[in-house]
Amino acid sequence: MAKEAGGQVEKTLSVIANRFVGLNPKSPLTYRAYSDRGIRRSTDYRYDADFDRIFPNAKDEQCVHAWSRMWSPRKAGLMFDINCRGPLIVFCNGEEVWRSDIFSERYPDRRNRVTLNLQEGWNYFVIQARKTRGGFGWRFGSWLGKHPYVFMMPSPEREGREGWLFTDPLPKTTAVMPEPGQKESETGLAWHPGRDWDPSDQSRGQLERILGLPTGKTAVAWTRLTNARQETLEVPLRGSHSGKIRLLLDGNCVHEAEADGSIDTSISLEPGSHDLMIHSTCSGEGWGFRLSAYNGVRLEPPCSIKGSSAEWLFAGPFEPDSIPSPEVLGDFCQPHQTVNGLSYWRLDEPETWLRLYNENPLFGRWNYPLGVTIYGLLHAGKAIGSEAIQQYVADHVQVCCSTFPYALWDRSQFGGPTHVHRLLSSIDSLDDCGSFGSCMLEVAKYNDLQGVRPIADFVADFITEKQDRFSDGAFYRREMMHEFHENTMWADDLYMSVPFLCRYYQITREDRYIDDAANQFLGFRKRLYMPEQKLMSHVYDLRREMATGVPWGRGNGWTLFSLSELLAVLPGDHSLREELTGFFRELCSGILPLQDREGMWHQVLTHPDAYPETSCTAMFIYAFSRGVQFGWLENTAPYIQAVRKGWEALNRISIDHEGNVYGVCRGSEFSFSPDYYKFDLLWNLNDTHGIGITLLAGVEVKKLQVHLESQQDKVES
Repeated sequence: MAKEAGGQVEKTLSVIANRFVGLNPKSPLTYRAYSDRGIRRSTDYRYDADFDRIFPNAKDEQCVHAWSRMWSPRKAGLMFDINCRGPLIVFCNGEEVWRSDIFSERYPDRRNRVTLNLQEGWNYFVIQARKTRGGFGWRFGSWLGKHPYVFMMPSPEREGREGWLFTDPLPKTTAVMPEPGQKESETGLAWHPGRDWDPSDQSRGQLERILGLPTGKTAVAWTRLTNARQETLEVPLRGSHSGKIRLLLDGNCVHEAEADGSIDTSISLEPGSHDLMIHSTCSGEGWGFRLSAYNGVRLEPPCSIKGSSAEWLFAGPFEPDSIPSPEVLGDFCQPHQTVNGLSYWRLDEPETWLRLYNENPLFGRWNYPLGVTIYGLLHAGKAIGSEAIQQYVADHVQVCCSTFPYALWDRSQFGGPTHVHRLLSSIDSLDDCGSFGSCMLEVAKYNDLQGVRPIADFVADFITEKQDRFSDGAFYRREMMHEFHENTMWADDLYMSVPFLCRYYQITREDRYIDDAANQFLGFRKRLYMPEQKLMSHVYDLRREMATGVPWGRGNGWTLFSLSELLAVLPGDHSLREELTGFFRELCSGILPLQDREGMWHQVLTHPDAYPETSCTAMFIYAFSRGVQFGWLENTAPYIQAVRKGWEALNRISIDHEGNVYGVCRGSEFSFSPDYYKFDLLWNLNDTHGIGITLLAGVEVKKLQVHLESQQDKVES
């Protein structure tokens, strides 16, 4: 990139930003049919097969076989955790890969970790669970809390549905090993969860079997009619109904009746797609309707539903005078307020719902490294004058805001992780909320986004009222889904909290948030600062009551980056202003001499043999540049030189001419040994922990250039 950009900061920013946007385009949400009668994901993100509950009359030594598949983008070893309620055998791609023993069966709450070698593409799993008096079933999935291991139903009949198929209890000697792509009917077995209603349910109206018989309440059914011709069509609609009914085409009533009867009407259908909604009021029996369209027009669902051929979606029941408007019902990101509380769209299958999935790995996602990435894209887009990049940023954050109400409902309804907001909806750490929450508030300064404040308040409530703290108010990690992190304090968490608190303070003007942000540095400094080196240790381990003593590059980067964010908004008369400015200078003076001859800082700052690391180098460039511009640094010349040398090094070493970013340390655990950081915690290409901060470093380099030119103009004047 040094050769490509020729020292032009805007060129570097443009290439990196446009590469990211080009390779991670916007994409719509995915809609899938989801059965809530089978094996559900639990709060720890693993699939929970409690066959004692599902088959209470199963006999000892009978077996249930569960069948599913999981996609792997590459050939790789992947870790899984298994809990055994009884004897288990796990098969992957037709081979036995794990078998329980008396010890794993003795402790059903104990996780058993196994690494499975997955092939590229689909991997097929069968788990055989045998019933004993001790228990029956399993819990299986991600070894690490909040990792999105998603299993999909493997048969062609249920293509596109999440979850597992499973048999009835069978004799222990029954061999069950379906072939990839084999139809359920070809296995000779009945598979659960069932897709068809029982005969007694099938004889009732569809609204009755879906919603019961809430007399006097109204349900909404929604389908879509498409006229593919170029002229207006007269389309007959014929059928029958039970109870009061209204038909609305694009929100306009085209037919209504007060009591049971037939439907025989005609509508003028202009070219294009049109929404047809039915409001049906329950009369106390046989609640439902039948409707067909003619003249070559078919009924189609209002969204593309994977895993179902349903024509209609159903919602309710509602009070007749409180039916949401078609615009509200048409917003798939909003649950509906029914007489029974919040609910969502149903399908005409037993306990089957429409469910939202965001399957784009890097667009519309909420996680902490993407929080920095989008923050960097925002200001890079502004620096180079790219409306397209700024719109991409706004659209990304708007997806996160729009899907939040649905995600909270999904979490409440199904118990496990959602597929649109899995972190924020199951929040138990600062990682889950602070970084992207700060990014959201920053993007909202420049864009008219909808739904920002409810999320901001939700995040503020967690950080202020729920996040674990020491007696002095400093954050630490106590009980978490990721067990390895329990009872620790991480330098990283300064970035996962302080920038958000600063921005939330700016919109609320409540001093307690900026005071909390400022006080965090005192608590973290007390436990992690190494004064002899003027550096921060990465982690404080409460189990050992000591810090690790390893000055991880990005951990120090998070600290200095976050302190610069705080000082930029901390009132000049704040009681901690002078002390924290002094701490900023101390850290900078410890970090400055560790820059190598090439201009980079290293993965372990005090170990020259550790690899040059891009994200911490970018963070130090960012902080030094701001320290000069805002006047926090006293002797600025060496820091200006370090910024220039570091930016040149990033362009020459870490960024290629296509905008790929190299040398960014992946997401970390922690260790008391520097060797973990040097030899195990290696770097990834285009890791989102580094793309955004590299962009932000470039933005600050450009601002520093302008600042210095302005200062020179003043001197000359």
